[in-house]
Amino acid sequence: MKINKQFIFFGSLLASLLLAVCNAETAAPAEEAKKAAFPRRNAVVRAVESVSDAVVNISSEYSAGDQGNPFAGFGMDSFFRDFFDRRFAPRRKLTSLGSGVIIDGARGFVITNEHVIAKTGTITAVLKDGREFEAEIVGGDPESDLAVLQIQTEESLPAVSMGDSSDIMIGETVIAIGNPFGFSNTVTTGVVSATNRSIKAQDRVYHDFIQTDASINPGNSGGPLLNINGALIGINTAIYAKAEGIGFAIPINQARKIVSDLIEYGQVVHAWLGLTVQDIDQRLARYLSLSAGEGVVIKRVEPSGPAAGAGVKEGDVLRVVEGRRIKSFRDYENAMRGFSEGDELELKLLRNGKEVGLEVEAAVFPRRLAMDLAYQLIGIRVVSIEAKNRFQQAIAANSGVIISEIKPDTRLADIGAQPGDVIRKINELNLESVSDFKDAVIKYRWKSSVVLLLQRGERGYYITLQLHG
Repeated sequence: MKINKQFIFFGSLLASLLLAVCNAETAAPAEEAKKAAFPRRNAVVRAVESVSDAVVNISSEYSAGDQGNPFAGFGMDSFFRDFFDRRFAPRRKLTSLGSGVIIDGARGFVITNEHVIAKTGTITAVLKDGREFEAEIVGGDPESDLAVLQIQTEESLPAVSMGDSSDIMIGETVIAIGNPFGFSNTVTTGVVSATNRSIKAQDRVYHDFIQTDASINPGNSGGPLLNINGALIGINTAIYAKAEGIGFAIPINQARKIVSDLIEYGQVVHAWLGLTVQDIDQRLARYLSLSAGEGVVIKRVEPSGPAAGAGVKEGDVLRVVEGRRIKSFRDYENAMRGFSEGDELELKLLRNGKEVGLEVEAAVFPRRLAMDLAYQLIGIRVVSIEAKNRFQQAIAANSGVIISEIKPDTRLADIGAQPGDVIRKINELNLESVSDFKDAVIKYRWKSSVVLLLQRGERGYYITLQLHG
């Protein structure tokens, strides 16, 4: 069979043309796809790269249980032995994992959550590059769940860029970095779901939190919440254990003042106006022709305090502090936590049915008023343990403070506390002197209640006292 050579030539040419067309059609979309692809090093990647070196893994070795029974050796009967045995468990070593972020590389300051380092012995901070450093606690504030550590090194460390949480937008992208379940430098992303959230965890209520859907799990606590530019806008906290798909963070603007106080004083120093305020309940609201929650009643003005000098009077209804609505004692407390000594605060008051505006300069609570405050809040005055010879009853304690006076019609008076009883502890603070007692009263004056460890003879009692309704 003869095949026409011309036919073969044209057939081969046609096949070549078809193959070229197919190759061109295949290459064109691939080239176009390559040109249209998003760059992989996007804003999130750049933010993480700029901050991850400043995120630390915090591990702490601590002992479970208290230091021991403070009344051991007093020959307690079986009831009190059982009472204390439930509280003073055998000591054992545990490890807590959390996160932190370096905010000052030159001085080695790290922000984390207070609950991460609440029970600690030796604290180790591990950087992303594997370097390990010992860290010391500068101060912690359980009320805000913030703490400051200082890494012990002369090396300059990477630090995060501080942002501004006052202009956070609902829906904006946020990035959380931490060590959930021990997996170091884990990154999660999400959006801001809400701001100014209040949440209750255990026996505390935390206010003004940022809510996000970025995953925040145990181990993320204390790590940074970043905006899309890599600036620090919050400190993540995993205190809300029931949350699924909901994370919370402490706004950095709220943290700034607390962190500054912890670095300077080792504790948070509340601004003081010299006011004692009271919630407006239904009965008081009817008397004042107001609605409950329209403010708080000022029931006492300290004569030497800033508010008295500015013209605030007893019986005024405080409704606004520096633009913030005040509906309860807790609102007033939370508002004051954000201010420092020397801040000029605008107050809006209701006096005889008319609104009054006043400017008050905040101060620091003076220690000279601590004993009067204790009498007002707790109903007692105290003297040092060295004064025990003034009292007839046997005093077995060699540390603490002695109750010298009890105000009638108070909780302590009702349960039978007497002058000569010894207070060994207020909350977690051991009392060695009257100065310690004053420090405790000033520190806890905002709390709704405190727990006293009271000793009479060789027996001890834990007593819970309400400070504010």
